[in-house]
Amino acid sequence: MRRLFIVLGFLTSQLFVNAQPQPGAEQMSEYLPLLQGKRVAILTNYTARIDGTTVVDTLVKKGINIVKIFSPEHGFRGDADAGATVGNQRDPVTGIPIVSLYGSKSKPSADDLADVDVMVYDIQDVGVRYYTYPASLERYMESAIGNHRPLIVLDRPDPNGDYVDGPVLDTAFRSFVGMQPVPVVYGMTIGEYARMLLGEGWVASEPGFRLTVIQCRHYTHHSRYSLPVKPSPNLRNMQSVYLYPSLCLFEGTAISLGRGTDKPFELFGAPSLPHDLFSFTPRSMPGATSPPHLNEVCYGYDLSSIDVPHAMSVKWVLLAYRLFPDKDHFFNKNGSVFDRLAGSSVLRQQIQDGLSEEAIRKSWEPGLKHFKTIRKKYLLYAE
Repeated sequence: MRRLFIVLGFLTSQLFVNAQPQPGAEQMSEYLPLLQGKRVAILTNYTARIDGTTVVDTLVKKGINIVKIFSPEHGFRGDADAGATVGNQRDPVTGIPIVSLYGSKSKPSADDLADVDVMVYDIQDVGVRYYTYPASLERYMESAIGNHRPLIVLDRPDPNGDYVDGPVLDTAFRSFVGMQPVPVVYGMTIGEYARMLLGEGWVASEPGFRLTVIQCRHYTHHSRYSLPVKPSPNLRNMQSVYLYPSLCLFEGTAISLGRGTDKPFELFGAPSLPHDLFSFTPRSMPGATSPPHLNEVCYGYDLSSIDVPHAMSVKWVLLAYRLFPDKDHFFNKNGSVFDRLAGSSVLRQQIQDGLSEEAIRKSWEPGLKHFKTIRKKYLLYAE
């Protein structure tokens, strides 16, 4: 009998390991009762899908009264350029008003929520600090708390959730590409991240506030989750998602990372790098209408076929800095953009001082050790 239990336990664990992770939005029996008969607002975009259909369309068909859609960077349908201001509009499919929360307005106002009973959040995250959706969640949560509305987070697997890496942000460098003292790759789903925001007091709560996280099924932090939909216009495949933590730092430099090509976040280069390297030419296209080095031939590296380690690497930035002839103009705007991405001025100074990648990574260790202790308190899924 004991052997039978062991065998059954092994088979059950194998079924769990082999099962495809299911986002929280698919667990409708757990949250539809919380929405029925309520006026619902949702912060979402095209990445939030249930069986290929947007969560908004699905919920409307289920009879849920969605009175307002709030949209993040890239807009509700996901076709706006990175950093572009997206205006308010009506969704052409459902007719529901859309309020942009990217640009001059970062969170719902009391007037926005006057006709709302419950707030929902459902966006596919990539688990990287400088992705703007964690900041959007934080502002949304602040509005829910300040206006005494319950918040339901429909959790989704983190495609970079199997490791924690990178420099921890110094809050003196807080911006919309990094709000809290977390490393570049924080190894948490957005539901776990929401719990951390509250638990650490990074978002001030009030008595009676209710945060509900609808958990994923068949997901652990060992899961290697392949996104069914590209998470933003310039993260077109899993290779770019895995390279994003390392290559996004180039946004703060004179180096192109492939915006305006068919391989954004898989290439890097500039017109002034050695001309015997791989070449590409950024063009204007949807999602990158005015990319860096528009119509200029850039020389650099194609990383689209490399095996990406489960780590944030600074070797590509170090290589580009070494090859770039005009060191005084490698970092944009006196380094301020790079510093916001890195979370402090330390990494930029280390690069300028010629430190090795090994030395730079060693300097991250105390901050990462402290963060991992914090993170562990809020995990919902096994490691």
